[in-house]
Amino acid sequence: MPLSRERLNGAMMDRLPAGVARPAYDRARIATGVVHIGVGAFHRAHQAAWFDEILGQGDLRWGVQGVSLRSPTAEQALNPQDGLYTLVERSADGETIRVRGAIAGVITAAGREHEAIAALAAPETSLVSLTITEKGYVPEPANSGVPSTAAGFLARALSERRAAGLAPFTVLSCDNLDDNGARIRALVLEAAGRIDPALARWVERNGAFPSSMVDRITPATTTDEKAALEAKLGYRDEAIVTAEHFRQWVIEDRFAGPRPDFAAVGVQVVSDVIPWQAAKLRLLNGAHSALAYLGALAGFTYVHEAIGWPPLRAYVRRLWSEAASTLKPTPGLDLGAYQDALLKRFDNPHLAHRLTQIAMDGSQKLPSRLLATTRDRLAAGASIDALALAVSAWVRWQRGVDEAGATFKVEDPRAAGLARSLAGANTAAEMVTAATADRAIFSASLAANPVFIQSVTRNLESLLHKGTRATIEASI
Repeated sequence: MPLSRERLNGAMMDRLPAGVARPAYDRARIATGVVHIGVGAFHRAHQAAWFDEILGQGDLRWGVQGVSLRSPTAEQALNPQDGLYTLVERSADGETIRVRGAIAGVITAAGREHEAIAALAAPETSLVSLTITEKGYVPEPANSGVPSTAAGFLARALSERRAAGLAPFTVLSCDNLDDNGARIRALVLEAAGRIDPALARWVERNGAFPSSMVDRITPATTTDEKAALEAKLGYRDEAIVTAEHFRQWVIEDRFAGPRPDFAAVGVQVVSDVIPWQAAKLRLLNGAHSALAYLGALAGFTYVHEAIGWPPLRAYVRRLWSEAASTLKPTPGLDLGAYQDALLKRFDNPHLAHRLTQIAMDGSQKLPSRLLATTRDRLAAGASIDALALAVSAWVRWQRGVDEAGATFKVEDPRAAGLARSLAGANTAAEMVTAATADRAIFSASLAANPVFIQSVTRNLESLLHKGTRATIEASI
């Protein structure tokens, strides 16, 4: 029977159109050894795809129970589809399409906190992974009746496991933060200590919080693209996601209990993940943020368009030259080859990766992507010209007005406060002073560094008075 645009579900697996692969295992037999918090597009393109392949290897312990802390979007998209979704991988050489089946379903924790905690605390849960973005790494509020943060849910679930005589699960951060495992560990220990100091000591002694580096460019799937894919595939998928073919996952070798055979599907398990995190944050993510602000202000829409403009391409090379000098040489990590590969990935015209998507939440991204690199260059007495231009473009972006005078919404949790601070600033120097006064983004020492302030101010003056394209051309 043809699909006739029916919504993706388990009953149609034998009727998928030619060219669409399906899960290579019996989904009725999988156990949910993984709970993942933050079941967005990136998780579906990255971790859930790896777990799908681990299940395909025959180890059926590693199905995924999804948890969304607040938004019901993932639950509404995935649960009516039996947790199934289509992953479309694209490169210049073509595309592959596969229905992935590792996700058993999604629980929206808001209003169903006890259900989410029960899933985390379940005996079969060995691994809890996170993609909650940088802004999800916040302390659990004191005296909260029910948890509201990832750290709060994890602490409460660990408390229940301890009371039941179970070992703690491993907490695996997959967010773009340096030393992300240590960051979530500190937050969980703080939340656990509020519940019971003995709980915090038990977690500290027995728990594991490995850091990891994740890498796969995953653009947001637009409504138009979803409709086009529906017309092509013949069925409707509210959770469909597109990504590049390239993917990488590097995990610190630190676990509290059972773990999948990651190496069997190409995941790297290493003793020290920090050099890999730093390279990704400072090269890929740093360039992405610079391209987002400079490229969008210059009138480009997509990453491949921005990097295709020769002056901006040359600027990114200069940015990488500054950033690479701050990175630690690591066996197996060839920084020159990595940069060449990044250019090819940025050039991919089939991803339609919007610059405005990358520009979102810049206040959360700037410290690890650009400011940490800037700090290290300043400490070494090295120039920061390219880095400062990227920071000045971020300051310019906060005005919410493009070079044609059209307004746009600055998507950032600190946008309102930054807008108030910048409202009375009329010159580049005043704008830089106002922006760098935000201690959640800029450290006091960086805000007081004359070389940094002067360089950002000089670049911002050029952006304001000469325009973005002229400023980029002059910078190279």
